[in-house]
This record gives sequence, C-alpha cells and structure tokens, in this order.
Amino acid sequence: MSPLQQASDLAPGSVPGPVPDPARVAALATLVEHLSLVQQDTHRFQGSSIDFIGTQAVFGGQVLGQALMAAARTVPVHRVHSLHAYFLRPGDKALPIDYVVDRVRDGKGFSMRQVTALQNDKPIFHLSASFQQRETGVEHQSPMPAAPAPETLPDEFAQRRRLLPQLPPEMQAVLQQAQPLDIRMVNPPHLLAPVPQEPQSQCWFRSAAALPDDPLVHQALLAYASDFNFIRVAMQPHGMTFTQPEVQCVSLDHAMWFHHDFRFDDWLLYDTESPCAAGARGLCRGQVFTRDGQLVASVAQEGLIRKRT
Repeated sequence: MSPLQQASDLAPGSVPGPVPDPARVAALATLVEHLSLVQQDTHRFQGSSIDFIGTQAVFGGQVLGQALMAAARTVPVHRVHSLHAYFLRPGDKALPIDYVVDRVRDGKGFSMRQVTALQNDKPIFHLSASFQQRETGVEHQSPMPAAPAPETLPDEFAQRRRLLPQLPPEMQAVLQQAQPLDIRMVNPPHLLAPVPQEPQSQCWFRSAAALPDDPLVHQALLAYASDFNFIRVAMQPHGMTFTQPEVQCVSLDHAMWFHHDFRFDDWLLYDTESPCAAGARGLCRGQVFTRDGQLVASVAQEGLIRKRT
C-alpha cells in the first residue's frame, strides 16, 4: 500500500496525550497526501503545494520531503541513510512540481538516486540520496542535551496566533488553518522584536495525530520539519527574524543523515546551533533525538541572510 493510500489510516487517539483535534488530523492527512506524490511513470512523479508555514514561495521542507519520497519510491529494498540537496530557484505555490528521478546506481549494499524538481521545465531543486541495505556494526553517539519536557512548553502556532494582526498577510492566512504538526520551542526569539541571543535553539516536534507504519512517511515528514525555523538560528546573534521586511533569508542547501528508525508521531527533540555566519551566509547544524535519548538523524544547512538598506 502506498503512503498516499495509508494517509487514510490516520486515527485520533493513537498519539500519547490528549485526543487530537479532528481538524488537525485532517490537516496531517492532507500534508501526508501532498508529500506522497502521484507517479506518472517509472522515473517521474508530480506533486502540488500545500502551505502550512506562510512563506511567499514553496516551503523548502515540502520539496525536501517530496523529493525524498520520489527517490525512495524507486528503491524497493534499501532505506535512505543520507541526502544532500540544493535549492536552485524559488518555487511557485500555484504550479505543480515535477520530480524526475535518475537511477544512478543499484548495488548490493547501496543504491544512489538523483532527483530534479522542475516547474515550467526549469529546475528549482536538486537532491542526491543514498540508500543502504540494513547492516549491523559499531555504534556510538553524542549524548542527548538537557531540555524541558514538551508538555511544559507552549504550542508554537498558538504563540504565533497571538501576534496575528502584526504578522505578514501570507502568515496570517495559514495560521488560521488547523496545523498538521505539534511544535514546542524552548526560549524562542520574539517574531517581531527579536533581541540578540546565542546561536542555539531547541524544539520538540511530532505529528498532530498517529501515522501509518511506513518508515518512509516518517522520514519524509522529518525532512519536511527539519527546515522549519532552521536558518533562523544563524540570525539570532544579530537580532534578526524572517518577519522583518528588510531581511532576506532563504535556504541554499540542506543535508540529512538518518541513523536509526524513529516514529514522527512521537516527540522528537531538534537541537540546533549555528557555528558560523560569513559572506551573507549562515551555517546551521542540528541533531534529532527520540525522547529516550537515541540520536536518529543529523542535519546541516546553509542559508542566505541579507539585510537590505
């Protein structure tokens, strides 16, 4: 059964905690459906855009998740272990996105795929993904950092709704919709009046309801969520935020490494930092932990940060 078909299996009450809002269950099913794509032939897929973020162009996390889904749908056995992507042009939310998969290599232990996302026959995004047959071997990991429990933190989208009249129009529209993710940020900077703070950030996230068991759905959703507020960490030391009209901030590239299986419908801690900003670019690194402390993914991204005069 495809992830698109499995989206109908979303059921309230399976996620630990209160029974999810039916509107949020429906929003999550819509997001999973949009990430799952329509297969047009053996190497070509098509997707459309859904906006739960409020960006002017297509949200980068959406293209990441869709491209990963397209690549993985051509690899029947192996699991994705890494991806490296470049954002080439802003995507138009009103147009479909075509994903063309190049089957670079199929080996006994590894497979490689390249995916180009196109709009109007022009590339807007490029992804390389590597898939590996399951193996056992040596293991170690960094310890999980201390963080407040997610239940003690406010819902990020509820916090943003309190600022609704002051936010850009595109953000106002989407924040009035039911949200498919539950995001709890630790010490978030103020969206409208940020002050300089350390280039570090933590947040918990999970889906707003239970998900099907297909690991690819969970990986695509983590890819989607990993782009949420990531580059903002590089803006924090400078008292900048993406809601300021004089600030231009866009993702340039994105890399992920998947270490262990996980479920996106249980809490994951996203611990991020920005070690450097230079040349109008900010570098960010992140680690994703399960609630019991297992490191399941690592993330890196560089973004363009400009302040117009």
